[in-house]
Amino acid sequence: VPMGVLSCVKYLMFIFNVLVFAGGTCLVGVGVWVAVDPAGFQDVVATKPVLSAGAYLLLAVGIALSLLGFLGCCGALRRSRPLLLA
Repeated sequence: VPMGVLSCVKYLMFIFNVLVFAGGTCLVGVGVWVAVDPAGFQDVVATKPVLSAGAYLLLAVGIALSLLGFLGCCGALRRSRPLLLA
């Protein structure tokens, strides 16, 4: 396999993992916003308790995606197979 192809794959994996990290960070932000903001979402959350649990679900999924994206970025840059498999 030519070296240029491996380098291209490395950077494509890095970019994909940065997007996963950014998406996870956005989910964490929305989850915190829904859980904390008393003016915006609490009226809706107060009427439906499922939405309150949804805010914490957003936080959990966002944290997991952020961690996964960060490990993927490190694995892509260092060419570490265990980090990429995590």
